[in-house]
Amino acid sequence: MTGRVFSKLLLSFVFVLCIATAVLDFSFRNIVAHSLHEEARVASLGPVQQAAALHILRRDLFTASLISLVLAILASALLAHRIAGRLRRIVDFSGRIASGDFTARIEQDGSDEIGEVARALDATASRLEQSFRALDDKQRELAALLDSMQEAVVAVNAAGQVSWSNSVMQRIAPVRPGRSLVVSIRDPEILSCVEAALRERRIGIGRAISVVPGRAFEVSAAPTPDGGAVAVLHDVTEIERAEKTRRDFIANVSHELRTPLTSISGYVETLLEDEMDLTDHAREFMAIILKNARRVNRLTEDLLALAQVESGEHKPRLQPVRASTLVDDAIELLAGMVVESGVALEPGETTDTLVLADVDAMTQVFGNLIENAMKYGASGRRVVVGARALEDAVEFYVQDFGNGMAEEHLNRIFERFYRVDKARSRESGGTGLGLAIVKHIVLAHGGTIRVESELGAGATFLFTLPLAPIAQPAPAPASEELPTKAAR
Repeated sequence: MTGRVFSKLLLSFVFVLCIATAVLDFSFRNIVAHSLHEEARVASLGPVQQAAALHILRRDLFTASLISLVLAILASALLAHRIAGRLRRIVDFSGRIASGDFTARIEQDGSDEIGEVARALDATASRLEQSFRALDDKQRELAALLDSMQEAVVAVNAAGQVSWSNSVMQRIAPVRPGRSLVVSIRDPEILSCVEAALRERRIGIGRAISVVPGRAFEVSAAPTPDGGAVAVLHDVTEIERAEKTRRDFIANVSHELRTPLTSISGYVETLLEDEMDLTDHAREFMAIILKNARRVNRLTEDLLALAQVESGEHKPRLQPVRASTLVDDAIELLAGMVVESGVALEPGETTDTLVLADVDAMTQVFGNLIENAMKYGASGRRVVVGARALEDAVEFYVQDFGNGMAEEHLNRIFERFYRVDKARSRESGGTGLGLAIVKHIVLAHGGTIRVESELGAGATFLFTLPLAPIAQPAPAPASEELPTKAAR
């Protein structure tokens, strides 16, 4: 490139000098010829002498012009070479920058335009060097941070090839950059989550159990702006083992407590029913013992039920059932309890849409929600139960018109042993597990549950159940004439 610039500059200088020399030579020739003509006329020189003198003058003028041209060409060549050298340094600088060497500098001190360009390029290179050094430091910090994580992290590009992985991922499954993820990891849950992040550009969540034998991982894959995806594997083996141990312990303790509690309740009831002479204080103490024994018995029953639904081992027996049937059955089964409490149980809007539900489990759900509404919404004197059809589900609701609850309780109301009014809950005999059981049963059905409430405006518990699939009509039987025609 600098060679072409040098040639162009040199040719330009030579072309300009040639034109200047030709104009100068033509002008001098006319001036000299006119001067000689005047002198000849004055001095009466002969034509031969005039021609010889003019020839000598032209030769000397041509020689002088030629020498001037050669000197001008040499000066132009030196100047062009100097300019081309400065441009060559700029070209070399650009090549080093393009190859990633941001320490390159031109360092030209000229005050002309080329010097200004060189200084601007040096300043740009300095800023680039600082930016890339800071970026490299950030990348090293990020790599160190990811390597210090307990979770395994792997990043893939848009083609599904591994671009980076941390040290934890290398210990779990030695993936290599540049290779397809499916070559190193064969777990279908991980591949499915990564595929969802790559193709559908959404976060994929799953649970992998075949990456390392005997260990379980929660998988989360998210899309990246460059079209790739990053997957994070969180080892939940110990958490699940501890959770299972806790559930087993609760179930075993609750089961062991049932027999002595039943015996205590039975003996106390027998003593209270006996006509033997008991003092009033003794009967009062017996009644307190019976009340607390029954409460602890309800607590153990709820703990067993919660441990069962939390374990995931109990699968609901789903079957198509009309939403209106579930509402009507709940109101009918709980009518006796409602009469004793003095609260009116009213049906709300319903729908005959078919949902997938375990009827026995839904009886427990409605029972817990209605019992909760009667305990804490009794001041409203009525409870409304209903259902409404949504686009892809049916939403059931149990609404009371009592005092309601503050907003800070809404996100925690379904936690185990959480009570809005602890003193009132103990007086009513509540265990604090009813809503937690309801939540897990609804989630096991593939639904959702939430509560809407304001102080002084009552509370509404709402949960959804998925729609039952529409049965496809059976194909019509083939005509009896077809085999006959085929036989023919």
